[in-house]
Amino acid sequence: MTRRELDAAGITRPELRHAYRRCRELNARHGRTYFLATRMLTPAQRPAVHALYGFARRLDDLVDEPEPGATPASVAAALHDVEDGFLKELAAGYSEDPLRAAVIDTATRYAIPEPCFRAFFASMRMDLTVTGYPTRAALDEYVHGSAEVIGLQVLPVLGTVVPRAEAAPRAAALGKAFQLTNFLRDVAEDLGRGRVYLPADELAAAGVDRDRLGWCARTGRIDAPVRRALADQVARTRRVYAEARPGIAMLHPVSRPCVATAYVLYGGILDRIEAAGFNVFAGRARVPRHRRLVAAGDALVRARWARLRHPAVT
Repeated sequence: MTRRELDAAGITRPELRHAYRRCRELNARHGRTYFLATRMLTPAQRPAVHALYGFARRLDDLVDEPEPGATPASVAAALHDVEDGFLKELAAGYSEDPLRAAVIDTATRYAIPEPCFRAFFASMRMDLTVTGYPTRAALDEYVHGSAEVIGLQVLPVLGTVVPRAEAAPRAAALGKAFQLTNFLRDVAEDLGRGRVYLPADELAAAGVDRDRLGWCARTGRIDAPVRRALADQVARTRRVYAEARPGIAMLHPVSRPCVATAYVLYGGILDRIEAAGFNVFAGRARVPRHRRLVAAGDALVRARWARLRHPAVT
């Protein structure tokens, strides 16, 4: 199947085929749900998505899972070295590092703007020093680099039936919606890393601060102020999903089933949070397996039908 995907994508150079295989293996090993979602795309689209995922995953792990004995200063230095090297290689169009070689080839093939990568590095640097966000505007700055640009990177791979600039704000909004959903689901986990990805002023309006969230995380319980605060955050996130939704119809038909399924399943996490009384501290909110299987099965049927009617992404 790997050979079929590489052939379909027109990747012929042996060193690049090796690079893309490495990215695919990384995605299959660490991003199981994300990897399965790529099966709904055409074989020609998959290598690029694997490359973009692998690159983001490597940087995320560098920050969140540093080597034993690493210090914030050493991680910051390592991240700076990766960024400096990558941007130079991106300009040159070549890297000897397999993972970076694949993502540089993808960026070149699909004309992904360099600022998308710079913004991602900027947000990764923020994770080394920023532990909370006082306002929505401050959080939005982080989310732009950590999530919105991911939507913008993937958009040319998915293809559009409208000018890319018209679809771009919707793609960015979908990346943002997914990220905000992660923040709500992972409040307790993020607290364990010393971070809160919810605007402090909006929490304060409901009578909630970091200490109160910490009590909830320690006890697995939730009180009325935190419930109100999280209900408000869920409502705000649903509005971002609504902003993103029209973008699905702007995609090339072969890409719509994959993105529509992700939209439904990720949005379903908010439903699970709500059904649990917004207690994200008692356990991780998950969409039931049977619902995921039904959604994935339906999407695969629609994806195959779309490929028959629209065989190429242009």
